[in-house]
Amino acid sequence: MCQGSCHLCIIFESMIQAATIHFLQALKKNNDKTWFDAHRDAYETARADFEGFIGELLQELTPVEPGLAGQKAKDCIYRIYRDVRFSKDKTPYKPNFSAYFTKGGKKWEGAGFYLHLEPGAIFAGGGLWMPPAPLLKAVRQEIDYNFKEFEGILKSKSFKKNFPALSGERLQRAPQGYEESNPAIEYLKMKSFISSHSMSDEEFGKKGAVKNLAAVYTSLKPLIDFLNRAVEV
Repeated sequence: MCQGSCHLCIIFESMIQAATIHFLQALKKNNDKTWFDAHRDAYETARADFEGFIGELLQELTPVEPGLAGQKAKDCIYRIYRDVRFSKDKTPYKPNFSAYFTKGGKKWEGAGFYLHLEPGAIFAGGGLWMPPAPLLKAVRQEIDYNFKEFEGILKSKSFKKNFPALSGERLQRAPQGYEESNPAIEYLKMKSFISSHSMSDEEFGKKGAVKNLAAVYTSLKPLIDFLNRAVEV
């Protein structure tokens, strides 16, 4: 990855190019293989733009999450091709670019930072989505044992500035081993622990978008660390 002295860095300028947004808008309206093949050059240009943006974001995030050191942008980015085998929606492509950053790599089961670049629906977020039963049990135990710390993270000014709430699918009743009277019960019922920060297309088209995004993720870092304590036990 370029360290800032090459011509490509001047092109990226820490922002997403308008052509990338336009490509994704067009793809959403023309989501079929014939159109995609005819516009593959535009896709490759847009993908390279996004990869350059993610490379710069990795550099900004590494001091915040040292475990990202040595990771490459391409290893954090999800494929644009959809898996349609078990889906009623048979459109072959995602109308977005996305990436996931964790210290254990994109396929690690722990909590991390997520970026979703879809025109009109851009968001930065993160947390832990639908962890397997043993991990979910460990997270609930961590919240139960250290609820004041957990609640303090969610109520902190830095978190609330960018993330209004913690979201995720919830159980209707208290999970096994917990009572409804538990002060943390609404969080203990959760099956995912995620939060998101909506952003506009215009924000990503301005210089400094990478630094602004890194600041958003920095405010999410205490929650990521808390969740990963349970993962790493």
